[in-house]
Amino acid sequence: MSETTNGQVGKVDAPDAGTGRMGQHHLAAGSRVAMRLWDEQPESEGKPETARDYETVGYVVAGQARLRAGSQTLELGPGDSWVVPAGVAHTYEIVEPFTAVEATSPPAQQQDRDAPPA
Repeated sequence: MSETTNGQVGKVDAPDAGTGRMGQHHLAAGSRVAMRLWDEQPESEGKPETARDYETVGYVVAGQARLRAGSQTLELGPGDSWVVPAGVAHTYEIVEPFTAVEATSPPAQQQDRDAPPA
């Protein structure tokens, strides 16, 4: 993962993208926002809802998922985008192999913010 905070442009080469403990690929990151890729995540039931201290916006490249936040459920498919505000408990159910790009602010991979739920 490459973080650029010194006024320089930066690039993350695909082979150099780090992988997080939940299977996400860490893409480019700045001091205030970071990108990550969920590539062909397998079908899975939703885990317990978890609140994070970062905002997430995402875009579905392929597949289907359900985003659950309390009593609200969003059906996500190719071309859809979504937002989860910081502090909102939520979970994802992967309905079919799922590929999505997310941006997080502040960067989720800093200070272990995107550690798997306990």
